[in-house]
Amino acid sequence: MQTYDLRGLLASFIEHLTQQGKSKFTIIAYKKDLEQFIGYLTSVSISDVKDVKKDHITAFINKLITDNYTKKSASRKLNSIRTFFKFLKTEEVITQNPSLEVSHPKYTSNAPRILTKLEYRGLRDFAKEDVRTLAMIELLLQTGLRIGELADIRLVDIKEDSLVVAKRSIPLNKAVKKAIDDYIRVRYKTENDHLFITKTGRPLLIRNIRTIITRCFREVGIENAKVQDLRNTFIAYQLMNGASISYISKIVGHRRLSSTEKYLQLVKETVEKKDRLGEL
Repeated sequence: MQTYDLRGLLASFIEHLTQQGKSKFTIIAYKKDLEQFIGYLTSVSISDVKDVKKDHITAFINKLITDNYTKKSASRKLNSIRTFFKFLKTEEVITQNPSLEVSHPKYTSNAPRILTKLEYRGLRDFAKEDVRTLAMIELLLQTGLRIGELADIRLVDIKEDSLVVAKRSIPLNKAVKKAIDDYIRVRYKTENDHLFITKTGRPLLIRNIRTIITRCFREVGIENAKVQDLRNTFIAYQLMNGASISYISKIVGHRRLSSTEKYLQLVKETVEKKDRLGEL
């Protein structure tokens, strides 16, 4: 009977994702999730994919929760496993997908947080003290970029009035274009083509960006906020101003319209309370 090494199959799966044009962030996420899963299988002496059963996957998910992963994180990893096994079934490596028998951990998803009118203005005003910080804040607030996408912007990605990220074109308004231009004028001269770099010319890492934005939150007095909330704010603001769900979904790179639709109830509550975004 032919055996199928899990790590070799993972390499084939990653190649498949690459050929499909998936973003590098998506590919990295799948790779990390599945490497962790394969590591667990190795620890229980499973090396052939055909030996993987429902109970192995269930045990892995339960171990994640025991190891203090959130149920949401465990659920996302189960999605990665399901996609992997779906690929293997399509390739006729396996005849049954055991992951489909495993239930997702139940968890409560908190409503997206959006900045209030004062928080929004305060953050932009504070960021004006540093041109690089302002460019990052404006991009996050005015385009809905993910932090990983922000870190990976190259100079060549910036067009006259748009930004090309992960094969999607994002329009740039005057405020964000000016912030980018002002930063580029004083940006450290280096052969590195990343837009955001350190004072020594090295790419600014995701953790560096998160630290900078978190400091801004602290200085402005914005509590319980994360970098992701700037993306939430962009989406909610656009919907409040009449942008279509399909348009916003395309701009922010949602794979499903349902991911954008979840903001509609939040927008409805925002309008009713009149104490959220208002006119920015």
